[in-house]
Amino acid sequence: MTHTTASIPVDQCLDQASALDSVWLLDGLKTGNEAAYEALIQRYQQPVYNLVYRLMDDPADCNDVVQEVFLKVFRNVGAFRGNSSLKTWIYRIAVNEAYNQRRWFSRHRKKEIGLEVEEEGSLNLSEVLSDPCRSAFEQVANQETRALVEQSLTEIPSVFRAAVILRDMEEMSYDEIADVLDVSLGTVKSRILRGRDSLRKALTSHLEATPAPRWSPRTAE
Repeated sequence: MTHTTASIPVDQCLDQASALDSVWLLDGLKTGNEAAYEALIQRYQQPVYNLVYRLMDDPADCNDVVQEVFLKVFRNVGAFRGNSSLKTWIYRIAVNEAYNQRRWFSRHRKKEIGLEVEEEGSLNLSEVLSDPCRSAFEQVANQETRALVEQSLTEIPSVFRAAVILRDMEEMSYDEIADVLDVSLGTVKSRILRGRDSLRKALTSHLEATPAPRWSPRTAE
């Protein structure tokens, strides 16, 4: 008599492993395990930075905001009840801190009109995600497109911007976004639709105002 062993789908195994890892991480944070703190930073520092960077009007403040996000995570992790995922909880803190910084900026600093040129050495999404297998021309075109999207994002209302970023860039579900933003599911869908429309209009405006780049290959010698 032969026995057959039911195979478990790979995706299910990965989900179970991820869940166990999250449990270890959360337990470690609550008990002050230094390895858990380091694992949290390693896993979430860059995603949180990217999120805050896109939400802020002044990217120069990103490092301070990110630092405050993790300080609040460490201080308040004992009160985390697990009603949402750890990622969703951290993102909620990040969004709130970015909003707080924006409000402080509007109260205490003079608003500047116009776009500032990115400082040399600052983080750029196109540099992080550039594909080395593409030609130089393709890379330039890709970088220009990403830069245009990032620039246009800063021009849409912040309340819509967060919803679009979480959905289209962070690829979070509607339920997760509702949890992060602490709004209803209907409000999430409305903000995403209105945000996408605002982004489309901003992109269209830039594309109409910018002449098409001229490019011609060099003649082979």
